[in-house]
Amino acid sequence: MTRIIYRRLVLVGLALLLCAAVAHAQRRDGFVDLFNGRNLDGWQLLDKAGVGYIVENGVLVAPSDGGGNLYSDRDYSDFVLRFEFKLDKAGNNGVAIRTPLGGHAAYDGMEVQILDDYDPMYANLEPGQYCGSIYKVVAAKRGSTKKAGQWNTEEITAIGRRITVKINGKTIVNADLNAVSDPAVLMEHPGMLRSTGRIGFMGHGPSRVEFRNIRIKDLAKPEKDNVPPPGFTALFNGRDLKGWKALVGDPPSRARMTPQELAEAQRKADVEMLKHWTVQDGAIVYDGKNNSLCTARDYADFEMLVDWKIPPEGDSGIYLRGTPQVQIWDRPDGSGGLFNNQKNPSKPLVKADRAPGEWNRFRIMMVGEKVHVFLNETLVVRATVMENYWERDKPIYPTGQIELQHHGSQLFFKNIYIREIPPQK
Repeated sequence: MTRIIYRRLVLVGLALLLCAAVAHAQRRDGFVDLFNGRNLDGWQLLDKAGVGYIVENGVLVAPSDGGGNLYSDRDYSDFVLRFEFKLDKAGNNGVAIRTPLGGHAAYDGMEVQILDDYDPMYANLEPGQYCGSIYKVVAAKRGSTKKAGQWNTEEITAIGRRITVKINGKTIVNADLNAVSDPAVLMEHPGMLRSTGRIGFMGHGPSRVEFRNIRIKDLAKPEKDNVPPPGFTALFNGRDLKGWKALVGDPPSRARMTPQELAEAQRKADVEMLKHWTVQDGAIVYDGKNNSLCTARDYADFEMLVDWKIPPEGDSGIYLRGTPQVQIWDRPDGSGGLFNNQKNPSKPLVKADRAPGEWNRFRIMMVGEKVHVFLNETLVVRATVMENYWERDKPIYPTGQIELQHHGSQLFFKNIYIREIPPQK
């Protein structure tokens, strides 16, 4: 009896040592398991099809009569994701990255395609629909996947706007998303702009798809104020108002001025502006008693980031190309809408504001006359035409200044960055 107890204690001790060794190895290389091999703990299944996802012998399975959208239970921004996958003939799935919970991965986030490229039913797809592609955004190099029924390794690395995909050790995507400039793609896929979101597996059918050894290394780092991300330029340096000017008139009235008249009006307005717009603790602060603050130069197509904060009942906005406005206010509808639209939607899709006195972040993309607006990582305006408030019978101006709107409230702004989007060749 004593020997039996001793043996059991030895086996328990060995098991504990093995678990400790595995945990140490995970800590050493920075990777942790996303899938425990036993159940779906740590995952959330939405839009369940049939039996959904099941676990068989340590493998995550999307059966031919199952599937749905299986999301991680937390968001990831920058990361390295490693896993293995095996497709039955005609297998089709996808890996969601930076996707909002419940969103459409290929459009509201990004979807890295998993597909049996060799099956005849997929012979006539678009290049961006094959295995490893960022779906309809960046096409993968083909030929790295094995035939149906064999295990493949995959690694997806997301660091800022750089997305890399490797299958079976071959790099098939090495994309700078900032290089995507096709207006149709930018407007159809706002999710490619997101900086964080869920990871998931998108089960489509018609065949069985299996996954195992799903591990992730979180590469997220704290953001520093007024330091632009790669590809962006700081419009505000955190120290002074270099690169900014006071508001003079509106686009039609400025166009009627002679260069001399405009310069004199600008000189006078700048003197007054500096009495009311100041820099405090790395933020632009406005006392609410002057007029709007404008960029010193004009912009055409761009992506912009701006953090803002208002007091209770505060009111402001961001003018794009000198035109009002992406709304900022403390109202039930929420901020982000294109307030002055008459023919096109003017209200945000959803309220995503934080409480007055807290910092909020806009991500605004303007291409042609259409605008996306994200507020605190939530898409609140999607591919919506921004109307010309000043001349209703004309489309919005092709270029113009960006303005931080005066509306009588105390205002705070920081982390103002811009990325100009070159015109299509």
